[in-house]
Amino acid sequence: MPTDKIKDPLSAGYYPYFLVSSNSSIHRFFTAYGFLTVFCVLLGFSVRAQSTWEVGAGLGGMIYKGDLAPSLVPGNVRPAGNILVRYNVSQPFTVRINAGLGQIAGKDSRFNDPFQQARNLAFKTNIRELNVLMEYNFLNYSSLRKVKNWTPYVFGGLGLFTFKTNPQNPGYQRKSLFNFPLGVGIKYEFKRPWSLGLEYGTRFSGSDYLDNFGPNTFGGTNKLLNGNPNSKDSYTYIGVTLTYRFYRITCPD
Repeated sequence: MPTDKIKDPLSAGYYPYFLVSSNSSIHRFFTAYGFLTVFCVLLGFSVRAQSTWEVGAGLGGMIYKGDLAPSLVPGNVRPAGNILVRYNVSQPFTVRINAGLGQIAGKDSRFNDPFQQARNLAFKTNIRELNVLMEYNFLNYSSLRKVKNWTPYVFGGLGLFTFKTNPQNPGYQRKSLFNFPLGVGIKYEFKRPWSLGLEYGTRFSGSDYLDNFGPNTFGGTNKLLNGNPNSKDSYTYIGVTLTYRFYRITCPD
């Protein structure tokens, strides 16, 4: 079934609960909030750069889960990357601002389910996200000179991301949604002040339309063709990060 014949449910008025219109004042507020947050972080960093601050970047992949991919499969992985600013509030707690860019995609044809094979839908979309996260370190990750610092951690938070499910169709407007990241990771200071990290985190969207396919895609009349209303779409980011920690230089008396 060709995807270009599918009606855009978002533009038709079937807005998910967490959807923010691209032209709304809320979207403009969060856009301004994102730039303001990054500006304040960088300003604070330049004024009092010390061991509590880290900056870094990472590379990895994004993978979608939803109606067109009921499970995570390697064939759906698409390239992604991120940059981050991290503030170590205390030994166990860290606040992080994370900006990411990537792509998600899905195909019915990747699965052996007879219904998916007959439906034969596909999609892809670019993802841009900005998240504010809280990390909890299980081990002491303090700035100790003679110790190889490492720790596993868990994280959660709130973010905003944009997507456009049909980039080839100019009638499809870019949409914005809140997301709720949750995941685990491990970080290791291999050579002071450099650290490597490995992270796995899922972004829960609260929407069924990341793939442009949901309960109202075909007007809500065909229960077999429409998506499952009880299963919301999500995407996962798996990546490796390299971070640099800024240490205060103490001058001798």
